[in-house]
Amino acid sequence: MIQFREIIRTLPRAAPTLPRKSGLVERPEYAYLRHGTQCLIANFDVATGEVVAPTVGLSRTEEDFAGHIAHTIATDPEAPWLFIVDQLNMHKSEALVRLVAEACGIKEDLGEKEKRGILQSMPTRAEFLSDVSHRIRFVYTPKPTSWLNQIELWFRIVVRRLLKRGNFTSVEDLRERILAFIAYFNKTMAKPFKWTYKGRPLTV
Repeated sequence: MIQFREIIRTLPRAAPTLPRKSGLVERPEYAYLRHGTQCLIANFDVATGEVVAPTVGLSRTEEDFAGHIAHTIATDPEAPWLFIVDQLNMHKSEALVRLVAEACGIKEDLGEKEKRGILQSMPTRAEFLSDVSHRIRFVYTPKPTSWLNQIELWFRIVVRRLLKRGNFTSVEDLRERILAFIAYFNKTMAKPFKWTYKGRPLTV
């Protein structure tokens, strides 16, 4: 399972797109009005190519991320979960440690943030969250290797097929269309990416 988060701006165009005419290509309006942002947090299942348990909201705090992970785990509460994430602070948070400890039935003292124990620092929290003995665990990609996260490829599909030429009138409109696109993608397009280390780009 691979995780991703992104901020998406609600940017309706200030004027309608001019349609194609003889000798002229379609001409989109480049001026935008700003109506706010939405934060997409999604999981890409590398085995099936499906996007699992997406959440779209107004912020991406550590509580938002922990809530998203709880929502994801709830889709199969007894399953083993492996999340591949980058080095963002919210991926090594106190809220996430407490969630994993509770879900895995870990009773040991977690300590206190910035003072002692598992919760003391980001390194101690990351060590706990990546423990291979846990049913739910996290793998952290090195900082310069975002290409290891296959959902980056999926997000390029979202940009190309939904966002690039999209015209969103409100954050609610943006949220509904993102979720509708994910449902459409899972039903009609989802399949594992072809992974290669031979210098060729990954393909879908």
